[in-house]
Amino acid sequence: MKVTWSEALRTSIIKSLALAGMVASALSVGSAHAQTDYPNKPIRIVVPYAPGGGGDAVVRYMSDKLAERLKQPIIVDNRPGASGFIGAQIVATAAPDGYTLLMAFDGTIAVAPHLLKAPFNTLTDFTPITKLNDAAIVMAVNKQVPAKNFQELVVYAKSLPNPMEFGSTGQGSSTHLAGELLAMRTGMKLQHIPYKGGGQAVTDVAAGQIPMILTVVPTVMPHITQGRLVPIAVSGSHRAQSLPDVQTFTEAGVKDFDVSSWYGLLAPAKTPKPIVDKLQREIAEVMKIPEVREKYMKASFEPVANPPEEFAKQLKADYERWGQVVKDAGVKIE
Repeated sequence: MKVTWSEALRTSIIKSLALAGMVASALSVGSAHAQTDYPNKPIRIVVPYAPGGGGDAVVRYMSDKLAERLKQPIIVDNRPGASGFIGAQIVATAAPDGYTLLMAFDGTIAVAPHLLKAPFNTLTDFTPITKLNDAAIVMAVNKQVPAKNFQELVVYAKSLPNPMEFGSTGQGSSTHLAGELLAMRTGMKLQHIPYKGGGQAVTDVAAGQIPMILTVVPTVMPHITQGRLVPIAVSGSHRAQSLPDVQTFTEAGVKDFDVSSWYGLLAPAKTPKPIVDKLQREIAEVMKIPEVREKYMKASFEPVANPPEEFAKQLKADYERWGQVVKDAGVKIE
């Protein structure tokens, strides 16, 4: 039988489409199997800070128990430098297969990109997995300041001839921006004094060199416990478990100040949802272990392990809010 050129072309196209369908089906099955088989090799969590710091500890508190549940080793890979951007970039450009994750700090991922040129896009280059913990931001003063609560502090600050000084963990840090936001919300006149880390700032406030500090609760708790500093208010939607008698800024009447410092786990963009959901579920179970919870609570970190969608919503809100504060307050890195 004579076959025309058009019939031959039609047959060739049909065969090609059939073959393509078979290949796509095979790839789909392979991908699905890889996801259900996850993990089948060690998982690396990149910590963009030096060993021994808060971010490093947050991962190590739960990594051993998570490894037990996943039946694979967890490798903690410290990659400090460039305000955390080096480690973040490693993860942003990694394969989206669930084997390279980022231990992210809000200051690095939600604040710093508004002040420095970041080699990644916070909202498009990562897939949020879960927020590991919250650390409330506390306002504390030295004993010479005649105020025992936030209302008294506002009155005192407004009576001063010059802006009231406050220390933070550094120019452009989340604690610095919290002070700028507080000034906007209350009308208080505040003067930021930047430090390279919270340790020296706390020491200077306790010694009376400056009157006030805004920092995360873990940094200041020893000085509060020993009576060298007076806690005035804490951020967050509820009182800090380590400071149950200290009112929140919301309770003190400050509107739209539900801020906190946090550490969370991110994966590269386009990481499959089954992998993300499995990681979140397993981490949530780890956070229920009394031994793990005790480690976090002892360090004044509140364990969270919320769903990916909830964490993604907060990450976006924090990123946009701090960007607006940077713009409105004219904050710049010198």
